[in-house]
Amino acid sequence: MPHESPSPPARRTRRKEARPAEMIEAARDLFIERGFAATKLEDVARRAGVSVGLPYVYFENKAGLFKAVVRESVLPNIRLGEEMVESFPGPTDELLRLIVARFWQMNREPAAGLPKLVVAEATNFPDIARFYMEEVVMRGRRFFARLIQRGIDRGEFRPVDVMQMARVVSAPLSMLTIWTHSLAPHEIDPEATAEGFLDAYLDLVLHGLRAAPKDAPNA
Repeated sequence: MPHESPSPPARRTRRKEARPAEMIEAARDLFIERGFAATKLEDVARRAGVSVGLPYVYFENKAGLFKAVVRESVLPNIRLGEEMVESFPGPTDELLRLIVARFWQMNREPAAGLPKLVVAEATNFPDIARFYMEEVVMRGRRFFARLIQRGIDRGEFRPVDVMQMARVVSAPLSMLTIWTHSLAPHEIDPEATAEGFLDAYLDLVLHGLRAAPKDAPNA
């Protein structure tokens, strides 16, 4: 009788380990397509190709799944920006330009529709809104505050109220993300491009923050 080798379990193991990521990806897409209220965990399971009860094994409820989506889809980009601030050797204006370029790349990623979703659902789901404020918005503001403080410490930016300025600097980028995934497809001005917006944004922010030359006369 010929010896039959048992089937290797590696594929099954990899599949089991991949299930949370597959459900998070499916949930991300469904949340953006349908909204938080209209998305059911059963729909997520079907989109991910798993049994309808499996999401409850990995996630406490729909809110827990949404939090996992944000942590897996959004926070890695913030961490990347934080690492750039810590390691970038050049001038802060060049760093901000790189960050804005990376920001626009992120707007082409599937998760870029999440801010619009949160704004739309904030009134009906305040717990979701508070979570997003704490985990994403406030962390983003602290990130911009560190960037601005870096420029001040290096003598490249003038002294400002760093946290208030961080709110001002971050807000137009957040609005552009929401606009891109809501009204932008219906824009009627052919010159109203995101690239043009970002060029004007950088011109305004960098001129507003730039420190006066040391030999400049006092106003």
